[in-house]
Amino acid sequence: MPRLTALDPADAPEKSRELLNDIIGRSGGVGEMVSTMAHSPALLQGYLDLSRAMKRIKLPRALSEKISLAAQEWIGCGRCLQAHTEAGRAAGLSETDIALARQGTSADAREAALIAVAVRVLAEPSSITDEDVAGLRAHGWSDRVIAELVGLVTLNLLTGAFNLLAGLRAADSTAYDASS
Repeated sequence: MPRLTALDPADAPEKSRELLNDIIGRSGGVGEMVSTMAHSPALLQGYLDLSRAMKRIKLPRALSEKISLAAQEWIGCGRCLQAHTEAGRAAGLSETDIALARQGTSADAREAALIAVAVRVLAEPSSITDEDVAGLRAHGWSDRVIAELVGLVTLNLLTGAFNLLAGLRAADSTAYDASS
């Protein structure tokens, strides 16, 4: 049962109402998470901006979904795991790819290195060393990708933590895609 209520645009604060109406105008509707975030115009704006920005990262979509699966497994958001599992399948991930990602790894050593650091960015960022970053570079990852990794992990923490706090469960997977 949700702990926070989803808001209709008419019941939302003015700035949130504008944002929700814009999304509805472009997409036809909003998901429960977005309409619940509308309690805070600042949070809703921040989520929308970060989500849109992370759609433009250099990582291939399938790898982005692997990182999101690893992060959400650690966070424990069933709703996000469901959404990223579906998105991963749509991006071409196999069931094995999904299972490995949820374990924080990949069959590809280059991807496994990036996913492992992503989990550490989430779980223990102070443990990341110069050698860790050098290891990512040795696997061919650019400074741009390494920097964008933090944004992707942050977006996953934002959505996963919000859904858990708000009591939003996996049954409703009609979340708004900010890239729309």
